[in-house]
Amino acid sequence: MAISAISGMGGIGKTELAVQYAWEHLAQKTYPGGVVWLKAREDVATQIVLFARSLPMPQPHDDFELAEKVKFYWRNWQDAKTLVILDDVQNYGAIKPLLPVDPRFKILLTTRWRLQSPVQDFEIKVLSEEKAIELLRAIVFDGRIDQQIDEAKRICQWLGYLPLGLELVGRYLARKPDTSLATLWQRLQDKKLNAKALKDAVPEMPAILGVTAAFELSWDVLDELAQQLTALLSLFALAEIPWTLVEACLPEEDPEALEDRRDESLVSLHLLVRTGQGTYQLHQLLREFFAAKRAEMAVDEEMKQAFCRVMSAVADQMPINPTRSQIEQFAPVIPHLKEVADTLHPWLTDADVIKPSTRIAQFYEGQAAYAEALPWYQHSLEIAETRLGAEHPHVATSLNNLAGLYQSQGRYSEAEPLYLRALAIYEQQLGADHPDVATSLNNLAGLYESQGRTSEAEPLFLRALAIREQQLGADHPDVATSLNNLTLLYKSQGRTSEAEPLYLRALAILVEKLGDNHPNTQTGRQNFRFLLQQVIQAGQTAQLSEHPLTQKLIQQLQMQNQE
Repeated sequence: MAISAISGMGGIGKTELAVQYAWEHLAQKTYPGGVVWLKAREDVATQIVLFARSLPMPQPHDDFELAEKVKFYWRNWQDAKTLVILDDVQNYGAIKPLLPVDPRFKILLTTRWRLQSPVQDFEIKVLSEEKAIELLRAIVFDGRIDQQIDEAKRICQWLGYLPLGLELVGRYLARKPDTSLATLWQRLQDKKLNAKALKDAVPEMPAILGVTAAFELSWDVLDELAQQLTALLSLFALAEIPWTLVEACLPEEDPEALEDRRDESLVSLHLLVRTGQGTYQLHQLLREFFAAKRAEMAVDEEMKQAFCRVMSAVADQMPINPTRSQIEQFAPVIPHLKEVADTLHPWLTDADVIKPSTRIAQFYEGQAAYAEALPWYQHSLEIAETRLGAEHPHVATSLNNLAGLYQSQGRYSEAEPLYLRALAIYEQQLGADHPDVATSLNNLAGLYESQGRTSEAEPLFLRALAIREQQLGADHPDVATSLNNLTLLYKSQGRTSEAEPLYLRALAILVEKLGDNHPNTQTGRQNFRFLLQQVIQAGQTAQLSEHPLTQKLIQQLQMQNQE
């Protein structure tokens, strides 16, 4: 006996495909013994008995049990190939004893569940964009689809190319010839799955349920933990979800229990798709459905806050200037950080409110993708001003970041007023000697240096250095940063004798605090070598001190030059 299953998520078109298969093979007389259609959600045994009683075949004794009658009818079925279709199987184990075992029967199941061997499973995927548009054209005859093709494609994408959703909106448009696709799009965005276009099937359709009702059938078989898991998943962006982030949002749950709900409920029911090693994704409309369910849960607010805390912690791990490997590492979380920054920022704490948008911007800026970084720095500034007020230190941080981006692009006239405003906020809110004031001074001085305004830059660098020495201690790495800034300024002015002792002091701090192999230490050492090389080429080594490190590096450079 051959058993095949058409599987897929609710609304994918499993029943319609089985109907088409049955009619096609009835016409071709592939199954002379006929086609038996059974509704698996109802009493299958009773359906078999009632159907068989109407056929010209031997009948069992009245005192036979129901299951015995089913076996009797299958044994006495006409000796010819017969197709038995069980539509919408929920529990294969429950219907398996009722299936015929003779090889003349071919069994075809439709089910939301992934079934294992010996059942041969044929999973249905969503349509391609091209096929989705063709389906709309087949329903809407008046040319609106091609006349408004961009809107049609946008609607198809939002529906996730799900056949049920496409057919529902197609028939909605067919009933409303004066409704434009732009109007339909807006109604879908306003009401989501509650939009009238997605709620009611029409008699002409094979499906009898709207999208929400179709999804409810799967929701109802999930236990409480699985339902909470889907609710959490709906907070993530419509993108691949690293499972490690899911576990981090539910630290109190046993990881194996979460895996079981994921694999045995959500993936098996086609509610969640495994896209790669440790990554999963929701269908667009299922995400909308689960979000609506989450909004009804008592834990909705708590879940949003937990999700935002986890994503903020992830943002904390992201470097400001990412390497190529770090870009690959953090790229999968960027869509979800965007979801937090765009949609869920009200559930971020005040301390974290600008963190996601800032880290996204830095992720792009670190790749010189300035056009992608700009809107996120602007978003960070807007959120900070709206939520915290125009004079909050987070506003100053956002101003500094945006100004830094403008400076990187050579947009100096736009950067300067932002740097100045940030400095004023820090001084007013934190005091003139706060380390953040020093950072702001350094940024402004760096801008002036970039413009050749060295006489304005130097006092700012000196003031920043003094604040850091006073507030952080003379051997803090940020002091080394200030020293390096000054040395680069002096180097550009040819003030070698003033630059050298600052380089030496900065290097000593970096080696002691960060280690000899730290990137900042290596950069500082390389800058010092560039200074010494410049001095050697100018024949001005007499201006340098007798410091052992200076003399050692001079000897090394001179030997390299001779080679």
